[in-house]
Amino acid sequence: MTEPLRARAILFDMDGTLVDSTPVVEMVWRRFADAHGVDADEILASSHGVKAIDTIRKHAPQIDADAAAADLAAFEIGQNDGIVEIAGAAAFVRAIPEGGYAVVTSAPRELALVRLQLCDIPVPAVVVGAEDVEHGKPNPDPYLTAATALGIAPEDCVVFEDAPAGIRSGLAAGMRVVVVGDSADEVTEGLPRIRDYNSARITTADDDAFVVVLG
Repeated sequence: MTEPLRARAILFDMDGTLVDSTPVVEMVWRRFADAHGVDADEILASSHGVKAIDTIRKHAPQIDADAAAADLAAFEIGQNDGIVEIAGAAAFVRAIPEGGYAVVTSAPRELALVRLQLCDIPVPAVVVGAEDVEHGKPNPDPYLTAATALGIAPEDCVVFEDAPAGIRSGLAAGMRVVVVGDSADEVTEGLPRIRDYNSARITTADDDAFVVVLG
């Protein structure tokens, strides 16, 4: 069992961390790749956890990235078939003390709200979306923005993430990171990990903190 983590806030990524939207995400990017003559597999290999506009700029620099990202978001928000919570996510979130968590996603905020509500995951007061930061993951800005909004020091935050870009973002922000799922590269080595939230729970502490127990 991993050593328990004392925290004052938990910051969650959304896609792949709280909700499983893999079929929709892959469909959306393959549709984009077909429309613009780029390699879908190359996009999917590097897009997870990254703002769509940054992926578009990288793989299709010849097109208007702002317009393409807006079109992609407008299409994706209506594609909900097959989206489900990561097992145990909703119950785990409900066990966190009020004001003790935020969602930090590379998706547009509106899309994040739709997916959280679809999976019956409580929506926190603080949701940092793609439009809220200039520099997205793997830069630390998204997680630092959430910590500031909560009024919690970075060292008192625990990040739950599934994508290497997001894991790097949380670590760069000076936060502890728990890996959700089976993502594996050099950045995940030695980090605590859960398959899903059935192997995680929240317990109270004797101050304004709480304890995350894994395993």
